[in-house]
Order: sequence, then C-alpha cells, then structure tokens
Amino acid sequence: MLHSTSAPSFGRVISVRGSQARVGILQAGRMSPAAARATVGRFVSLRSGTSTIVAMITDVSREHLPSSDEYIASASVDLLGEILDSSGPRPRFQRGVTHYPAIDDAAELISNQELRTVYAPSGSDQINVGTLQQDPSVTAYVDIEEMLSKHFAVLGSTGVGKSTGVSLLINEILKSRPNLRIFLLDVHNEYGRCFGERALVLNPRNLKLPFWLFNFEEIVDVLFAGRPGVPEELDILAEVIPMAKGIYTQYQNAERVGLKRIDPKSIGYTADTPVPYRLVDMISLIDERMGKLENRSSRIVYHKLLSRIETVRNDPRYAFMFDNANVGGDTMAEVISLLFRLPANGRPMTIMQLAGFPAEVVDSVVSVLCRMAFDFGLWSDGVSPLLFVCEEAHRYASADRNIGFGPTRKAISRIAKEGRKYGVYLGLVTQRPAELDATIISQCNTLFTMRLANDRDQALLRSAVSDAAANLLSFVPSLGTREVLAFGEGVALPTRLRFKEVPAHQLPRSEAAISTVPSANSGHDMHFVGAVLERWRGATSHRDVPNDPAIMERPAARTLDAPMLQPPLGLDPDRFSLLKKPLR
Repeated sequence: MLHSTSAPSFGRVISVRGSQARVGILQAGRMSPAAARATVGRFVSLRSGTSTIVAMITDVSREHLPSSDEYIASASVDLLGEILDSSGPRPRFQRGVTHYPAIDDAAELISNQELRTVYAPSGSDQINVGTLQQDPSVTAYVDIEEMLSKHFAVLGSTGVGKSTGVSLLINEILKSRPNLRIFLLDVHNEYGRCFGERALVLNPRNLKLPFWLFNFEEIVDVLFAGRPGVPEELDILAEVIPMAKGIYTQYQNAERVGLKRIDPKSIGYTADTPVPYRLVDMISLIDERMGKLENRSSRIVYHKLLSRIETVRNDPRYAFMFDNANVGGDTMAEVISLLFRLPANGRPMTIMQLAGFPAEVVDSVVSVLCRMAFDFGLWSDGVSPLLFVCEEAHRYASADRNIGFGPTRKAISRIAKEGRKYGVYLGLVTQRPAELDATIISQCNTLFTMRLANDRDQALLRSAVSDAAANLLSFVPSLGTREVLAFGEGVALPTRLRFKEVPAHQLPRSEAAISTVPSANSGHDMHFVGAVLERWRGATSHRDVPNDPAIMERPAARTLDAPMLQPPLGLDPDRFSLLKKPLR
C-alpha cells in the first residue's frame, strides 16, 4: 500500500474548493524537520481513501488561520492528479482528481517513490530532457508523440539557455524518431554545428529556390523590397505572370517553333500556380503591352516595373532565386526533395540559415518554405511527417497585424491550426511570446517556459495555460539558467525541471563561442582581415563564393529540349541579349 512509504505529515486539509484545497501547517514540534520545508513550489500528497492526491503548494500565508494554536500557517495547493492503488505490479498515476480530499486528511511532502511513479515513462515514446528541480534524482520525461502531434513552444528571454534547450530537444527527438524529418529556421545561424552529420545546412550560397515557386504576394514582396506594391504595376504582373506560365508550357511541349498569342482566360493557370516560367517571357509580355501604348506618359508605369525586375534579377544577393531565370526547367521535385529530405539519405534534418539572405526578402522566403511544407503534407495525405521549427517566431507571426508579412503569418497559422491532420508539426521558439499571434501560440499544447521578466509575456502565458498550472507562472521571473516550467500534453504534470547538460559539440554557436573565440590579445593578422573582407564583398558581387563541400547537395536544373535562340514576342533584341547572359 502507498501509506507504508509515506513521510510524516506536515499539515491537514482545512478546506476544499474545486481544483484547490487549503492545508493547515502544523506547529514545528508536530512534524519532522524535512516537512518544515513545505514551501511554495513543492509537490505534496494528500491521503484520501484508496488514492493519493498529488498537489503543488502555490501560496503560504499566516492570514485567515483557523482559531487553533496547532497551526502556524496555511498553504494553498493546486490538485493536479492522483496515484491509484491498482491490482498491477505497481501503482499508476493519472491526471485529474476523482476522489477529493476530506477535511482533516493528512498532507505530506511527496516521497521520492511517488515522484518516480508520477514521472515514470509510460512507453517507448518518452524522451529524457533533464531532472526535476524538487528532486534531481528523478528524471523528467516528455511524451514525444503528444509533444509533436499537438505542437510545442519554447519560450524564454535571451541568455537563459533557450537555444541550448532547443538543441537538446531536437537531438533527443532525432534519437527517438530517426525517420522524422525536421526543418529548422535558423535566424542567427547558430545551429549549424549542433546536429552533426544528421543535418543538411542550407544558406543562400548553396540553396536554389527558383523565383517561380513564389506565389503572387511573395514575388511582389521581393520586387518591391517589402514595401506595398504600386497598384498599376500589380495589375500588370497579375496579368502577365499566368501568361508567362502558359508560354513556358508551350516551350516545354515543343510542338511548334512560333508562339501564338495566348488568351489569359484559356490558360488555366493563376499567378499562384506553382509551375515554372521564365523571366524573359514575362518581360517580353510587359514590353509588348508597353509598345501598344500611344501616350508616352502612360508608359512610365511599365518602365518602372521593368526596372524593378531587372534590378532584383541582377542583384547577386538574389542569385539563389534568379540563377538560370531564363533557361527554365521544372526543378520543383528536386527542390522539395532537398529542402524536406525526401529521401533523407541519413540526414533527416534541414537547417535553413537565414542570416545571409537579404533582409528585404527573409519574410517572403520564410513564407515560401512554410507554405510548401504545409502543401506537401496536404497533397501527400501526411504519409511522411515533418516537424517545422520556427526560431524567433514573433518576427514572422506578430500579434500586431500591421507588422511583418501577412502571407508568412498566414502560412505559420495554417500549420498551427491544420498541420497535425497532414503530418506537419510545429515547434515555436521565441523570446517575446506577447508579440506572437495569440491564435498560433494557443495551438501549442506543450509549453517549455524559461525565465521571462516581461509582464506582458507572463500575462499571455496565464491566458494560454490551464487554471491548475496558472499559479506556477509566478515562478517564471525567478527561474535559473536551464530551468524550465513545462506545461501541457507532453508532460505528466505542470513541472519545474532543469534541462540536462548538452555536450559541447551540440551547443549553439552563440554559447559555444564564449570559450572558443580567441582572445583579443592573441591578435589577428592582415590575412585574417583580408579573408573577412573577401567574404563581405563576395556577398554583394557576381563572383563565385566557395561553398562548403559537405553541404553541396542541390538540385540540378533540367534544360529545355528546344533552346531559345530568338527573342520572344515583343522583346527588344538588346534586352534579350542582356537577359541571356548568365548571372555567374
């Protein structure tokens, strides 16, 4: 029986209300010295009939004491679950309370054995993330199926070990689910070394993300550098992009050399259909329309649009989008295969390093990646699950609708609301949960909360967790480094735990750099400075920048059977010769 292992009681139940009870704490002479440490945050057990109720102390006070000299204080406790005597080999724990405590039932500090019963792994789907803060001898497990399938979030201010916690969780997931594909948006390029050979690291130097994969809103965001588009220019783009896709289809079929005029209504493509088109065809269509205008002033809109397209196309920072922009080739299958590791080939994880992308297009790139992740899950009926981890999530799904890029927020929100049905799971990481769209964070059923000092962040958390866990949030501002409050479906109880140590080779770069960066006293020669400048200038020039051979996997473009030898309809021959010239 459970009672045989119980510790001396430190108090008795004096009131019960819903999911809470109040315990009178006995005078020091009536309890053990250990029980005198019954303070806020400790788990306690209340003996009630055939079960032991597990509760947590959330408040201790001398106010409103019963008129008796046997109590020195009273404690509020949240009732969290119960350990049931069972006919099996050992007791079992379940959430919720079926047998409420009665007045005068004994309250004891929970024993080590009872904690082990509460946190015992219930199956092979458990990962070891650390130890309980109350008793470091008890391992804290997380149910990986519940955590992944119902989404999770890691929240915490800068410097509290958030990135290290993310590295720990993903490495444990990779161990437990070696076939699960993981896609990580690495905003600060700090995770490249954390997962060894199991991860493919992509950045603008080795990524090919063709411009035609961007939908209409996303390509407009690229062309207008994140600013609102000019309505007249948007109308032109909305008309010519579907037609350029139709022209590409004719090229691909190679049924005739000459191109006949295409009626936009008969194409069947929209500006959002993910099929290839060539920049040279789109420009020729714009040129053709401009040539029909008699009024010189009305051509200005077309000139401005052409100028925008050529500026972006010739900017070396956008080479990941516009390389081979006029050659064509349907590489969508290869791009999807590379990005989302199908097949994985021993590397089930992709780290997308965003720090090297032009700031003006980061939002639209993230939008494309989120949207493609969801759509592939949707149209494959979720047969190959994917975990999509979004670092600095508040940057892409802001609570303020006037901040950020609408399609990115929409894409992340779609994964949060519907992704689990199609095998696309979401992991959010943010230091400012109050700035994150509340509807998105509310979809995360497991929360790992580290130290947060901001009152707005704490208020948002209180609205996101259950009443039984809300009182725990008073501990959030005082959590130490690597300490976590874990709530939700993935953990047995709302728990204060400490993430386990992460091996040095799995530390994110920002934390590992503290001990690995040479001191200023060691000095740097001119060769070092020259190498830095070479990389700096290489990011904004047309010269080739050497790639890391370990991350050179990328799709090879398929060329068309019939190469384009003559300018397309309506395009000036001089502009055609400029556009034929390769970017690199």
